[in-house]
Amino acid sequence: MEIRNQFEEAILIKQQVLSDIGIMEDLERCIGEMVHAYDTGHKVLFCGNGGSAADAQHLAAELSGRFYFDRPPLNAEALHVNTSFLTAVGNDYSFEHVYERMVMAVGKDGDMLLAFSTSGNSPNIVKALVSAKKLGMTTVGFTGKAGGKMNEHCDILFKVPSIDTPRIQEIHILLGHIICENVESILFKK
Repeated sequence: MEIRNQFEEAILIKQQVLSDIGIMEDLERCIGEMVHAYDTGHKVLFCGNGGSAADAQHLAAELSGRFYFDRPPLNAEALHVNTSFLTAVGNDYSFEHVYERMVMAVGKDGDMLLAFSTSGNSPNIVKALVSAKKLGMTTVGFTGKAGGKMNEHCDILFKVPSIDTPRIQEIHILLGHIICENVESILFKK
């Protein structure tokens, strides 16, 4: 049955990620960078399109709200939540510039940008990363197997070993949850 194959494929990709020493090291590095950003009064921004926008907003909420326990909120925001800004910039410039302009508006040296694109080639995501780098932000990418254009613009790049969008996004949210859980634990040890 197809359903069983889908579960097996998801499990196989998780096992490949778990056995990838580079991904494990990048997770530790990302967590350390985020803890440092928060310790020094900075913020974390997120961006993505479609399902990746939902993942970006989900993870921003985990940080700005709470994850496992009550604690002070962390400064985290998904860049697509201001629909007036999004539609105005999309109309006046183009959709390719919406995240780039929001990064320019609110990003600062020492902040972080977590950017999601399963292909690694979404023009608005790539432009946001370029803008973030110019500002001195730490750039973290979440993409699929090839990495696309994001390879050139990320300090840390999580390349899920798959070309299947749903499987890639499932791993993105897993990696994001691991990052949020560990950042919360480190910053707010009880």
